[in-house]
Amino acid sequence: MALLKGQPGGLLEDRVVLVNGGTQGVGAAIARAAVREGAVVAVTGRRPEPGEALVAELTAAGGEAMFVRADLADAEQAKGSVARVVAAHGRIDCLVNSAGLTARGTLLDTTPELFDAHVAVNLKGPFFAMQAAVADMVARKAPGTIVNIITSSAHGGQPFLAPYVAAKAGLVGLTRNAAHAHRFDRIRINGLNIGWTATEGEDATQRTFHGAGDDWQEQAAARLPMGRLGRPDEIADFVVLLLSDRSGVVTGSVIDWDQNVLGGLD
Repeated sequence: MALLKGQPGGLLEDRVVLVNGGTQGVGAAIARAAVREGAVVAVTGRRPEPGEALVAELTAAGGEAMFVRADLADAEQAKGSVARVVAAHGRIDCLVNSAGLTARGTLLDTTPELFDAHVAVNLKGPFFAMQAAVADMVARKAPGTIVNIITSSAHGGQPFLAPYVAAKAGLVGLTRNAAHAHRFDRIRINGLNIGWTATEGEDATQRTFHGAGDDWQEQAAARLPMGRLGRPDEIADFVVLLLSDRSGVVTGSVIDWDQNVLGGLD
């Protein structure tokens, strides 16, 4: 699909959108979809190569994009990512927190260092990026939208995801708390509890932690109701809708974007 800067009538026409953790996977798909819908986009990541490659792709297709090198585990860098966007464009209209750490750990074998790493990336980074973005919106008395990419595992998850679940469940609570706090500022904040999704990061995780082979997606798909994993572009379209005015007054919602039904039993 062609990517057009300022696409007339696009859902995010003339919006300035920051996608934290936006250089690959779901984040990159959100950046592509936002540009397609008319946004000016900034993406952050720790490694410049994929970030600069994505920006080159978007600008070559007619979009306007920038890369901000940042480690979201560092609160100052999380806030700084917003500051860079405001310095470049004068404002931030939309924020997506898509960065995530999925390193495995159970209740019994998780070290304090691993626990702190999960909290830093999956909770503290989003907290301080939101703090900076909301501060800019409030100072300008302007509306804005934020979407946090969370996980269906926030409901409980597998035993080997203990620190991940702890941090992401905190992000669920933060999403609702911040949405409530800033509803009269017309800042809408929502979250997506995404299910199993086919991304580069998930491929690396399956191979590193679970000894998966080249056919792991086919094996996984055979066990899933829809016969396949979710796709980043599908999530991206949903996120664009939540960022846009077409999602109306919705705020404080944490939506299960998954093919398994919480509480359903066979």
